[in-house]
Amino acid sequence: MTPLESEENCLIEPLIEAISGKWNLLIVYWLAQGTSRFNQLQRNLGGITHRTLTRQLRELQEAGFVSRKDFKKIPPHVEYSLTPLGQSLIPLLRAMHDWAATNADLLRNPK
Repeated sequence: MTPLESEENCLIEPLIEAISGKWNLLIVYWLAQGTSRFNQLQRNLGGITHRTLTRQLRELQEAGFVSRKDFKKIPPHVEYSLTPLGQSLIPLLRAMHDWAATNADLLRNPK
């Protein structure tokens, strides 16, 4: 395995900042399954509060990973989906999934 290139400025730092947090990558994971409405996303995530999901979606929108479509209806109808930039995170999620599957025992039972 080759080491990461050493650079004065770490190129992955802005990415880590944009996707860090307990929920952001999980939100991207569920939106990678397809467009979702707010309540469905909240059910899929389980345990996330309305306020936290709203904040995380807003952060992901500001970072350019998530798109919000408001249908301007009553009752409100809003859908969230991944932008092309957000879709570009899917291979990263797959690599993380593969790593987690390979190291599942170590993650459950750290030494």
